[in-house]
Amino acid sequence: MTAAQPGGQGQDHDPERQGQHPREGRRERRDSPVGELLARSHRLGADPRNTNYAGGNTSAKGLAPDPVTGEDTELLWVKGSGGDLGTLTAGGLAVLRLDRLRALRDVHPGAEHENEDEDEDEGKDEGKDQGKDRDEDETAAALDYCLHGKGGAAPSIDTAMHGLLDAVHVDHLHPDSGIALACAADGERLTRECFGDSVAWVPWRRPGFRLGLDVAAVKRDNPRAIGCVLGGHGITAWGDTSEECERNSLHIIGTAAAFLTEHGRPDPFGPVQRGYEPLPRTERRERAAALAPLIRGLASADRPQIGHFDDSPLVLDFLSRTEHPRLAALGTSCPDHFLRTKIRPLVLDLPPTAPLPEVEARLRKLHEEYRTAYRAYYERHAGPGSPPMRGADPAIVLVPGVGMFSYGRDKATARVAGEFYVNAINVMHGAEAVSAYAPIPESEKFRIEYWELEEAKLRRMPPPRPLATRVALVTGAASGIGRAIARRLCSEGACVAVADRDAAGAQEVAGELGGPDRAFAVAVDVTSEEQITAAFREAVLAFGGVDLVVNNAGVSLSKPLAETTAEDWDAQHGIMARGSFLVSREAARVMAAQGMGGDIVYIASKNGVFAGPNNIAYGAAKADQAHQVRLLAAELGELGIRVNGVNPDGVVRGSGIFAGDWGARRAAVHGVPQDRLGEFYAQRTLLKREVLPEHVAGAVFALTGGDLSRTTGVHIPVDAGVPAAFLR
Repeated sequence: MTAAQPGGQGQDHDPERQGQHPREGRRERRDSPVGELLARSHRLGADPRNTNYAGGNTSAKGLAPDPVTGEDTELLWVKGSGGDLGTLTAGGLAVLRLDRLRALRDVHPGAEHENEDEDEDEGKDEGKDQGKDRDEDETAAALDYCLHGKGGAAPSIDTAMHGLLDAVHVDHLHPDSGIALACAADGERLTRECFGDSVAWVPWRRPGFRLGLDVAAVKRDNPRAIGCVLGGHGITAWGDTSEECERNSLHIIGTAAAFLTEHGRPDPFGPVQRGYEPLPRTERRERAAALAPLIRGLASADRPQIGHFDDSPLVLDFLSRTEHPRLAALGTSCPDHFLRTKIRPLVLDLPPTAPLPEVEARLRKLHEEYRTAYRAYYERHAGPGSPPMRGADPAIVLVPGVGMFSYGRDKATARVAGEFYVNAINVMHGAEAVSAYAPIPESEKFRIEYWELEEAKLRRMPPPRPLATRVALVTGAASGIGRAIARRLCSEGACVAVADRDAAGAQEVAGELGGPDRAFAVAVDVTSEEQITAAFREAVLAFGGVDLVVNNAGVSLSKPLAETTAEDWDAQHGIMARGSFLVSREAARVMAAQGMGGDIVYIASKNGVFAGPNNIAYGAAKADQAHQVRLLAAELGELGIRVNGVNPDGVVRGSGIFAGDWGARRAAVHGVPQDRLGEFYAQRTLLKREVLPEHVAGAVFALTGGDLSRTTGVHIPVDAGVPAAFLR
């Protein structure tokens, strides 16, 4: 095949993805090296066909004044460790002096590596590998001494490749089409057939200084080349201008995709396996919701995880094909993939119509086998200097006919892990279409997964917030106390389902909390069993499960006994007594399936203890809630589920209840103007302070944030001190 010549081939960009990431940081002139680099990075990062989230890196070289001497100094600006091209800012760039970086060629232990025996086969001497790893670690550490000024972001492991390449602009990307060629059994031949001599082949080498030397040599020895395919990894392109570099990157990506389409065989994953076809959508989502708490509990055996569910057509088609067990067992290949997905997923080997108890039992068995196999993998390759094993649970669980469950320390990490496995499916499809999928050896995967530089990246992460990895569902969360509780829980790291009859208000609160990776809205009337079940189903599909439930939904009527109707009584008890029972029952079912314990908190009231006039229906409903706390604490304790209550006094400001008829009636009972009701309540307390929604939210956090982990069955007064409501 004659290679297509590089040209102006572009790709459509996803405006939704571009819109997800507002540009931050100071603005750079678009004609400056940094301005051009950021603009190019944003365009490339906006299209998932070019690279995955937080994957790849771009760079530019140019002159800038030395901060001490004022003399022009040749610098490298390159995307720093952990950044994302689509959201890259000037602050996310590492800035290095090129003279110092290039001087490392004379001192790097692998400077003469071209003459070494580089046997990369499985089973090679681990001691030799660890010696090379230490060499790379020492050189990577030396990059800190090449930083210019304050240096910007931490340099990534690919920095050396950008600095050593004799090109002003360099892109290193992880497109599915390029990785498909990189992970094909005969990738070198296919690269040559696809591109001729315009794109070179670089055999697999772990990212680092030695790879940088390899790529620099390839460019030097192939003057017609506009880039290269890195075996088992991705692509690198270069250019004298930012425009040329971007054009070359898009040419490589587009030409590889066209080659795979033109030369690929149909059905590279094999025919559809009878009985493994996708379930109808409604049935599929119901089964996913039924399995999600169990699978999340299994994936959290070592440490709690947040989940994400994907039943996209691509995932379902892959899982319906005969070859999916073989390919899944081979694992992912690109380092960016398996660092987030682990080297292979857990795959259920039952059809989607299998009885649920049989599926659950099989998942538990497969999970035990997965953990045993992962520990064996670690022990096969770990040496004296290896970091400790981080956990043996799967990050990806595949259920034929249903979909993919992915897990991480937060929702974004879990979602991205699933996106990376979708990338891996695309890579397998391309490689199998024109050849055979041949990922890098297991020993090489271990060297990257447990590389000290990756460990250092983990150490740089900020400590988790107290409620990180916890999923909360708050009823009545569109306003008042519920809104304050949702805000506080989210600010402390929880993912939050904002539940309320007011769907528009719930949507507004969820948006305030940061969108779908932090919170989502669900319309629910707590008097409806069906709506409560549906709300929990949405929560477990959104975040994997539920750990923390706040019964806050309520309504208030203030009438004398003689004027209180049966309908008034039923309305109060239907929402607060019956509604809390229904919500708690569904919460307990989910938490029991997870096996991770949990918290149920009732926002009761001092009126459940204190007897006041004209309050029979409300006070009795709150007393019912108060005793539910004690009853459920006694019943659910053996499951690790703690049940507690919060007893506020009248929360007037910010309250939806007091804004209506209840506030006017209570003001009339006490003989004060309605706009002075909060002040009246404050003055009858020991502390003479008004109770606000944020104070109630603070009590909920105190009960659930970890410091009261041995407390259950209690009520915490948040009333500024009402002696008549003291608990006895």
